[in-house]
Amino acid sequence: MNSAHDVPAYHGGDLQNAEALFGRPSAGWLDLSTGVNPESYPNTAVDDTSWQRLPQQQSMEALMAAARRYYRVPDTTEITVAPGSQSVLQHLPTLFEACRVAVIGPCYAEHEKTWSACGHVVETVEKIADTDGADIVVVVNPNNPDGRTFSASTLLDLARRQTQRNGLLVIDEAFADVDPDVSLIPELSDESALVIRSFGKFFGLPGLRLGFAVSKNRIVSQLERRLGPWPVSGAALEIGARALSDNTWIDAVRARLATRCNALDQVLRAADLNIIGGTALFRLIESDNAPRVFEQLGRAGIFVRMFPERPSWLRIAVPGSDNDLRRLENALR
Repeated sequence: MNSAHDVPAYHGGDLQNAEALFGRPSAGWLDLSTGVNPESYPNTAVDDTSWQRLPQQQSMEALMAAARRYYRVPDTTEITVAPGSQSVLQHLPTLFEACRVAVIGPCYAEHEKTWSACGHVVETVEKIADTDGADIVVVVNPNNPDGRTFSASTLLDLARRQTQRNGLLVIDEAFADVDPDVSLIPELSDESALVIRSFGKFFGLPGLRLGFAVSKNRIVSQLERRLGPWPVSGAALEIGARALSDNTWIDAVRARLATRCNALDQVLRAADLNIIGGTALFRLIESDNAPRVFEQLGRAGIFVRMFPERPSWLRIAVPGSDNDLRRLENALR
């Protein structure tokens, strides 16, 4: 069995990494290392033809219509689908000549990684004021892992500044589903801005691999060409359209997540863990004892997200049931 310092933590949800660290728990893993909704969208049955045929244009149109309604996309703004928001992150940097990129962080590490891998000069900054001179500015809103948000007026001002210098503002709204009012999508008009949305996190179906990119900029059509025909499966088209249109489930889950998040806060505070941010899907804590807490939970079969570059931080996802919350509470004791 390895020490927590011997095995790198790449992304949440890597239970192979967890077992390398702690072995396989007899009670099974309670994975609290991701920001994925523990309550998955339940209505996932699909017609057999979704597996037996290539994805059909009619199904694609139904998904895109549902996505436009759900994300409140203006009529004059384009939207395209991708096999997960990560796919958009991978392809987007390939559409630009080498340029200067400012990433407002710390945030999801793949932003810096994907732009750097394509030869761009990337700088991570803490404030919007520090992005002056960057051709591309990347903002995560709400931010992962601290939940920081930016107002629509602030982002629109930044988008207009990028438009004036023939640049681009990229906004990752992977966690905006829990608080849709933070989304900039309904405000988009002529600004040079691209918004990325993730389906799997809020709907609890990351294995479906479904994401979207929204912009009035020509970048959407360029992404479509890069992704090629049939970018997502027929099953993803069918389930995605159904889930995005299920307002009853969406409203109920938002309410349940808020309740579960409040319960998690009580458990963390009772364990003297300082909550410094998060969303309704996870909490970020800061503690000098974070490495010890990570080990303690791991030995109890509970995997949380550590940050080697910030050893005093831990991200803990919202447990999906009262039993899971009690298991966490007992382990923290």
